[in-house]
Amino acid sequence: MTFLMKRRAFLAAGGSVLAAPAILSFGREARAAVTLTLGHGAAPGNPRTVAADKFAELVKAKTEGRVTINVAGSETLGSDAAMLTSLRTGALDITANSQGPVSALIPEIAALGLPFLFETAEQAIKVLQGDVGKALAERFDAVGLVTLDWWDNGIRHLSNSKLAVKTPDDVKGLKIRTPADPMTIDIFEALGASTEQIAFGELYIALQQGVVDGQENPLANIESSKLYEVNKYISLTAHKWESTPFLMSKMSEARLGDDLEAVKAAALEAGTLQRDLSAQKATETLEAFKANTAIEISEVDRAAFAAATTSVLEIWKQKPFGEFVAQIAAAAKG
Repeated sequence: MTFLMKRRAFLAAGGSVLAAPAILSFGREARAAVTLTLGHGAAPGNPRTVAADKFAELVKAKTEGRVTINVAGSETLGSDAAMLTSLRTGALDITANSQGPVSALIPEIAALGLPFLFETAEQAIKVLQGDVGKALAERFDAVGLVTLDWWDNGIRHLSNSKLAVKTPDDVKGLKIRTPADPMTIDIFEALGASTEQIAFGELYIALQQGVVDGQENPLANIESSKLYEVNKYISLTAHKWESTPFLMSKMSEARLGDDLEAVKAAALEAGTLQRDLSAQKATETLEAFKANTAIEISEVDRAAFAAATTSVLEIWKQKPFGEFVAQIAAAAKG
């Protein structure tokens, strides 16, 4: 009887030991397996789209499959503004968003789009990789968002269906679609245009139906969304630069555990790709547009445009965050 009891105890103990690795393995896998959704509004082929897909690929590789990123582009999860709301509530995990809608949360970020502030995207990114970017990251943190990186939404140009715009006077009276970005609105109102705020996903139809005469966007966005089909006049105003803040919900960040650093590293790597593709796409698109006889490309008097919009900087210096506006302007010059 004693032998049987000891034998049963040994078998029970042995079974527990043998089962332990499976239990530990199961617990580890259950704890580590995370699926996140990344939403953005860009069309297929856009640098934002390509980089978002690359980010998902990099995350899978760097976390050895423990973290999966499902990418939903082309505003399938709603407008940029709607995705920001979803991000803050935890319904969405990550978004490659747009500076305009983000300014509703962080008004200071709109100052990155001061007229004729940056000559190149590289200059702007350098500023964002310094104290200006750190200050904005703190502001995002305060509203429950993590800044993963700063992507490039490009130097922006004007297109319209009415005339070849070459001087500020040519803009007067045009109806221009802008994002929900107070800086862009101020720029075009200073130029004498009227503005309408229309979601990017609805822009093609709005231009086609004449709801607005024109719009402003980087060349890559004009090309990938085929806006040139309904706006044959493209003017190289280069009136402002905009960022694509690459953001994650702090609620989602908390789910990543030890894989957080791998996800952040993937974001930076994808960001480098996005910015390189954005620069390449701008050059290639301009060449393609110039070769397209259905499109009329116009150089503009940029000095005249800059002079016509100097009031915008003064207006923004008077805002409650005027010191930050001055900091950005100073950093751009440095």
